[in-house]
Amino acid sequence: MNLESLIGYAAATLTTVSFVPQAWGIFRTRDVSGISPWMYAVFTLGIALWLAYGWMIRSWPVVIANSITFVLSAAILVMTLYHRSRERTHDQGAQPQSRP
Repeated sequence: MNLESLIGYAAATLTTVSFVPQAWGIFRTRDVSGISPWMYAVFTLGIALWLAYGWMIRSWPVVIANSITFVLSAAILVMTLYHRSRERTHDQGAQPQSRP
């Protein structure tokens, strides 16, 4: 394996693994208060384009890293949208307490 491939795989591993704590934290706590759905939507689209690019140029570090990162970022986006919609539904269903 040449130096370029080693650097590519190392970069792919580090940037992909960096998403695991965020995804796990949201899955475990269901706290999405610090997550921007717009940022993750744009980011996930960008990752999909990097994945397509990697596939077109047959760069396996790019394909592998962006496949995994796409799944993780899409999961974060879906969990964020799901939990935010549940919070809104819960907030709308809450009735104000009436005082006697």
